[in-house]
Amino acid sequence: MRSGRGAPFCFAGTVPLVEITYAPHVSHKVLKELAAMLPHAVSLAVECPEEPYDGNLQPGDVELRFRPRGPFDSSGMDLVIEVRSKWFESRAANRQDRVDGLCKAVEEATGLGEVGVYLSLPVAAWAQS
Repeated sequence: MRSGRGAPFCFAGTVPLVEITYAPHVSHKVLKELAAMLPHAVSLAVECPEEPYDGNLQPGDVELRFRPRGPFDSSGMDLVIEVRSKWFESRAANRQDRVDGLCKAVEEATGLGEVGVYLSLPVAAWAQS
């Protein structure tokens, strides 16, 4: 992700942090496909005038963290994806549309029927070296 000025996206704002919790029956193949499609899909979902997306993802532009559902987790879903990205008014104004589109993209890519996507837009800052 790059800013409109050609600078790395992370210097223009924050890196979306994405946590993926998956059920035991979700295959390695599906997780691999998810890891391949999520950076672009998340970037589209959080794109805004303050942090434009030019389609040129670089290492570190989207941080993915996968974890299996634990024995004490209460979710019955196949996947729960939590996206955290910095709050901007333009991003927050249509956050439900953004999360609905991302959920649909994940469902289509994985073929899973029980998918939940949570978009959190905290007031935040990010630094990266």
